[in-house]
Amino acid sequence: MADLNELTAFLDKELRIFSISDYPGAINGLQLENNGSIKSIIAAVDASLTVVTAASKQDSALLLVHHGLFWQGAQPIKAGLYRKLKTAMDANLALYSAHLPLDIHSEWGNNILLARAIGLENPKPFLESKGVPMGLQGEWNGTRSELAERLAGVVGGVVHVCPGGKDVIQTVGLVTGGAGSEVAKVAAAGVDAFVTGEGPHWSYPLAEELGLNVYYAGHYATETFGVKALAKAISERFEIPWEFLDYPTGL
Repeated sequence: MADLNELTAFLDKELRIFSISDYPGAINGLQLENNGSIKSIIAAVDASLTVVTAASKQDSALLLVHHGLFWQGAQPIKAGLYRKLKTAMDANLALYSAHLPLDIHSEWGNNILLARAIGLENPKPFLESKGVPMGLQGEWNGTRSELAERLAGVVGGVVHVCPGGKDVIQTVGLVTGGAGSEVAKVAAAGVDAFVTGEGPHWSYPLAEELGLNVYYAGHYATETFGVKALAKAISERFEIPWEFLDYPTGL
């Protein structure tokens, strides 16, 4: 059994929760406390009602998510939000969320783990926003189709490809999640290909016009890596079990 305060203090420090800017609704850190005792870690991408309900079957667990409870901002505690909170509280379930701090972490981050998985070499910070590098840029030697095949194998699903650039790829920019709207900035950076999770419809024709290959590998699929790695690290440090609760959206 682990102490919730000790566990969250460790996470806050290692993830630099309070020094990394994020979207207002992210509210990184501990979003819901319990009685202070944690028996296990459950990792998941989203704090959806389905996920919270499944996690609440375990007593005194910590649900570690990438997307937390409050993305829609301040709202009445009713309907789905009420059911999530009541279900979690009845089960003594705590909830901790880490969005951009987890995306960009140098060891447990979604970006670095996906980059390593596809064989990106010499990764360096890429696509800065508000003083924070949103992704990574690195070297990759192969064809457009070879990168698509490698990426599909890593995320375990279909990768939608916009073949807007050249066939032989040497440089790749990578930002997990929903960064497809950044294709203009990515193209201006001079990379041959851009790997992300999803993007708006207009990002595809714009990428073609800008001469950029774009790989839409799924928002959910590109963001399973971080919570798994982080849960494993917590498990080893605090000697409590962990598991991944897989609930893909297909997006």
